[in-house]
Amino acid sequence: MNLQFMSRTFIACLKGIPTTLIIVSLTILISTPLAILVGIARYKKIKVLHQILSVYTSFIRGTPSILQIYLVYNTVPSMLAIFLKNIGSEVNVFDLNPIIYALIVFVLNITATFSEIVRSALMTVDKGQYEAAQTVGLSRLRTYQRIIFPQAIVSAIPNICTLIVGLIKMTSLAFAMTVQDIMAIAKIEAGNSYNYIEAYIDVFIIYFVLCILIEAIFKRIEVRTKRFKFQTAT
Repeated sequence: MNLQFMSRTFIACLKGIPTTLIIVSLTILISTPLAILVGIARYKKIKVLHQILSVYTSFIRGTPSILQIYLVYNTVPSMLAIFLKNIGSEVNVFDLNPIIYALIVFVLNITATFSEIVRSALMTVDKGQYEAAQTVGLSRLRTYQRIIFPQAIVSAIPNICTLIVGLIKMTSLAFAMTVQDIMAIAKIEAGNSYNYIEAYIDVFIIYFVLCILIEAIFKRIEVRTKRFKFQTAT
């Protein structure tokens, strides 16, 4: 066990944390409104749209993330290059930051999973509350904004925590798209000296700490929202 290499690689891998957090933050930011719309559409079982979205979520959740990455990374740039060429654009898509392609994969993946969390959370709210809100004259938007969503969010917090922890771990696959994240830095460092075990231990420690921190944050959020959950239950 080369401890000197491990400590040096650990410090180098820390430089990849901002990239990982940027990918996670942007993915959640983009996926959240999309997941809410998809979740509501599936909850309301809107004709045709419900079937299309069901196929989409089933496909995303039923295929490996690494396969989705290779599919997007190997097809999207080529298709985009052909499209830009046809419209006379001189933009070189192969010079684009690979984080863009990582975001495409992760947004598609997280939107599908998050939408199921939204749908199941909406199902935990008593439909009588929606009917009561309509009776007192609240619009559909106000009903969801003031009554339905606040209660749904409370019940969805544990699943959202699991989703974000899973996303953090999923970003370790971004190295397959040449994104310079934690895993990519570790593999580069290990490739120079073949100390892969030490490098992977460093990666393990970093991801473990990140996930523990996220779980601790959501634990505090869950404790704070218990009062609201109790009030709505009574």
